[in-house]
Amino acid sequence: MQDNNLIVLTFYIIGIAYTINRMIESIDDQINFTYQKAVVDQQLKEQEIFDDVGIDFKLKPTYGIDELKELLMFVENKSKNLAVYVDWDSSSIVIQYNKQSMRVIRKSPDITRDLAVAQIPGLVAPEKTLTTTITSENTFERNLEKGIYNNTKPIVDIVNNLQKSPVKANRVLFKKFMNEEITLEFSLQLVLRISEVRAGLAPGVNKPPTCIVNCPFTIRKLRWTYALPWNKKR
Repeated sequence: MQDNNLIVLTFYIIGIAYTINRMIESIDDQINFTYQKAVVDQQLKEQEIFDDVGIDFKLKPTYGIDELKELLMFVENKSKNLAVYVDWDSSSIVIQYNKQSMRVIRKSPDITRDLAVAQIPGLVAPEKTLTTTITSENTFERNLEKGIYNNTKPIVDIVNNLQKSPVKANRVLFKKFMNEEITLEFSLQLVLRISEVRAGLAPGVNKPPTCIVNCPFTIRKLRWTYALPWNKKR
């Protein structure tokens, strides 16, 4: 009789373990993007503009692996008498694992018909904050019927660049990332020009000094436990 009870208990435990495993497998893979603000603040201090400029981003706690197609960005001008210009065309997004550098595109409400058009530098007036959405040129695809561009690809295309890569080393890197053995990185190389308000950006005359700020982001694969109710509330 005791042997029968042991067999039943064994099958019960196996059944529970199988059910839990299937539940875990059914949870969508999610990743987390972390903006390294402390690193950026240190650069601003080293360039002696920390008291004049602040840079921040708004990110969700979790994303699908190909969900992040744009960044909501905040550039604060803390000064009372300086003009801060963001040079979009000189800025770039760099993917660390393949050293790919991509031109930054500042998104606008208008329909995008030509990516080659020069972008006007973004002015941040004294004691104001520029709130804008940016992405990279590589995220856009051209709709041949309508003759417009839509940003449909992720900023960091982990699936196509790593998982589906013909290079074995990239596929190994993807497996390590998905197994939470490593993190990935990308960065925004932001070019700022700062001048007295009256100087402006007059071409060829007293061109404001250039400040290059590297804004790094860490990409981390989340464990399945992110889906637990008490973790989702964080």
